[in-house]
Amino acid sequence: MSMITATAWVPRGFAAPFPTKYTFDEEEFQRIAELAKLQLDDANEDLEEAQNGTSAKLSKDTGDDEDGSDEESATKNINSKGDEDDDLKEYDLEHYDDDVAMDEEKEGEGMGMGMFGNVKSLAYHQPGEEDPYITMQGNEEDDEDREELQILATDNMLLAAKVEDEVAHLEVYVYEDEADNLYVHHDLMLPAIPLCVEWLDLPVGKSNVEKDSRANFVAVGTFDPDIEVWDLDTIDCMYPNAILGQGGEGAEDGKKKKKKRKKSKKANEEYHVDAVLSLAANRQHRNLLASSSADKTVKLWDLNTTKCAKSYTHHTDKVCSLAWHPKESTVLLSGSYDRTVVAADMRAPDAKAPRWGVESDVETVRWDPHDPNYFYISTENGIIHYHDVRNVPSNPAGSKPVWILQAHDESVSAFDINPTIPGFMATGSTDKQVKLWNIQPTGPTMVVARNLDIGKIFSTTFAPDEEVGFRLAVAGSKGVLQVWDTSTNPAVRRAFSDRVAPIEGEIKEKLVRVQDDSSDESDDGAEPEGGNDKEGGWESMEED
Repeated sequence: MSMITATAWVPRGFAAPFPTKYTFDEEEFQRIAELAKLQLDDANEDLEEAQNGTSAKLSKDTGDDEDGSDEESATKNINSKGDEDDDLKEYDLEHYDDDVAMDEEKEGEGMGMGMFGNVKSLAYHQPGEEDPYITMQGNEEDDEDREELQILATDNMLLAAKVEDEVAHLEVYVYEDEADNLYVHHDLMLPAIPLCVEWLDLPVGKSNVEKDSRANFVAVGTFDPDIEVWDLDTIDCMYPNAILGQGGEGAEDGKKKKKKRKKSKKANEEYHVDAVLSLAANRQHRNLLASSSADKTVKLWDLNTTKCAKSYTHHTDKVCSLAWHPKESTVLLSGSYDRTVVAADMRAPDAKAPRWGVESDVETVRWDPHDPNYFYISTENGIIHYHDVRNVPSNPAGSKPVWILQAHDESVSAFDINPTIPGFMATGSTDKQVKLWNIQPTGPTMVVARNLDIGKIFSTTFAPDEEVGFRLAVAGSKGVLQVWDTSTNPAVRRAFSDRVAPIEGEIKEKLVRVQDDSSDESDDGAEPEGGNDKEGGWESMEED
């Protein structure tokens, strides 16, 4: 099995030109020991319980077999001693010292020099000199490694949460737009199947940098209730820089709450107790990260302290999607499986928040980046709702969207609005189709639909930079990540002609993926494609 569950772009200029190699020193050891103490305590407690249970069982079995066993055990001891003597005879240990003495006599006669007989002819080098035969030219190799890891100012990082052969990890790609190249730069091992990723521009869990400095980090939510925060500019990390949740608490707090966690998974004010389904970083208040969970709560984290600042219970079922308002920095949009969407001011947790209803489970919520008075909702029934936040219904059932779009026949499992090109929307579905839309004042119209041969679509995300505004990252159930340059599609060029640079001559559509994956016929157990879906000229799409 191989699949990509979530993706995220890193804007240009944030990645370090030369990422650093992970160093495991005494300070790092202390940091990991502190972060991992609670897990170690739990593991030791489980081991003790298992050992105690095994000891009790053995004691019981021994007590049942005590009668009439003395003679049998004595016989076994005698037999085992005899067998042991027979085994030792093979090595003739009684004459071992005699062999050593004979060897010493031979050495005294000049016959034992062996390989060191020509020791006087060996060359000797002073401590400051280099032996050309054994000295490794480490500087050249370091320079080569450094060049391979280099990230240019025109490169984009692309993050993909992947599960492959039951191993969960975060793959960090580098996308070179001018060269039409996509490759895996490095990866990070994760403790459980990842469900969401969110890029952060704040250093978290680093004591040697200022808290407000610019950085390149990522927060990852998984089936575990803890949120891990990693430094993307460090290669081969062994442990996250910070853990948001019970796994990141100190030893004293951990001992108090360990028993409670094992007894029940009841939601609380301090950490999640179930899978983390969505993450949203506040771009104006950079130290704030919102998270939603299957435990029906939304939590607000202070990244400077890595503690939960506040917990919210606006929903009665799993909360699956979050989005911060682009202008009103304290307003958070949340969507839930209870079929409602809430726009709540995080400063007033007890106030009644506006609520809208939809016909089925919510999949994704998004604010319109070009007009923040409106927001989008995608649902399990394949429908897109477009709402005016100023039009608040008296009850969720009375919600009246500006327009409704039946985008797919199955669930809209992936959805994004282009941040640099107004009216450009992308949707992906479990029906394996990716569709591009042009949203006009009269409503949305479909520009193009494609089956990209990557299975069920789990993620569609537009690049954040204007230079690559038409690039769309798409991933799904086959575990393949592809970057589609939508500006090379004739229909897209016609629909957004005012935003596309004119190009002379024939234009071939570009779809870039990792070269090794392009020849892979997906033996990961994903559902096979019914065909190549050649309608619309997809068979003519080539990678330059």
